[in-house]
Amino acid sequence: MPKARSHFLILGSLVGLGGLVVLGAVVFFLGNAWFGLPVNAQAPVQPIAFPHTVHAGTEASGGVGIDCTFCHRNVDKGPTATVPSVQQCMFCHSKITGAGSASPTAETEITKLRDASAAGEPVNWIRVHRLPDHVQFVHDVHITYLMANPGKIVNVTPVINPDGTADAGQTCSTCHGDVAKMAAVQQVRALKMGDCVDCHRQNNAYTDCAACHY
Repeated sequence: MPKARSHFLILGSLVGLGGLVVLGAVVFFLGNAWFGLPVNAQAPVQPIAFPHTVHAGTEASGGVGIDCTFCHRNVDKGPTATVPSVQQCMFCHSKITGAGSASPTAETEITKLRDASAAGEPVNWIRVHRLPDHVQFVHDVHITYLMANPGKIVNVTPVINPDGTADAGQTCSTCHGDVAKMAAVQQVRALKMGDCVDCHRQNNAYTDCAACHY
C-alpha cells in the first residue's frame, strides 16, 4: 500500500473516531439537559439558617405568614426574584432578636445577621436554584400568567381572589415547591429542558428555542 494512502486511511480513522467522541458528548449533553436530575437534590448548608417554615409558614403551623413578595420584591416586576439584602432583613430583625424564642438556635442565627449588618457585610447565601447561563428565565412573565390562571398552580392550593385571580406569592410553589414548609430550601423540581418544554406545551406557551435561549 502506498505510504501516502496509508497515512490518509489512518487520518480518516482518527477523524472518524473523533467524530464519534464529539457525537457521544453532544448526545450526553442533550440527554442530561433534557432528562437529568435536579441541579441541587439536597438543601445546601447556608451561612445563616433561615427557616422558611417560620417566616413564610402559616400562623396555624407556627409561622408568621410573610408573603413571598415581601422579601423577594422584584419577582413580579422583572426577570429576577432578587434575594433580600441585609438591610432589608434588619427591617424586622433590628427589633426581633430571637431571645426567648422556642428555637434554641434562633438567637444565634439572628446574631449572625446583626453582626453582618454592623460590619456592613453581605450574607453570602448559597444559591439553590440555578439554570445554565445560556438559559433566560423571566420571573414576572410566569408569575403574571399563573396569577391569571390559578388553576395551573401546583404544589399548594392557592387562595382565589373574588376576581378569579391569585396573588403573586401564591404562584411560586409551581417551580419551587411548598417553600413555606421547608426549614431549609431545596430544589424539588427538575427545572431541566424537558420539564420546561413540557410545561410550555401544557400551557400553550412558546416552545421555539428563542423563547429561552437568546
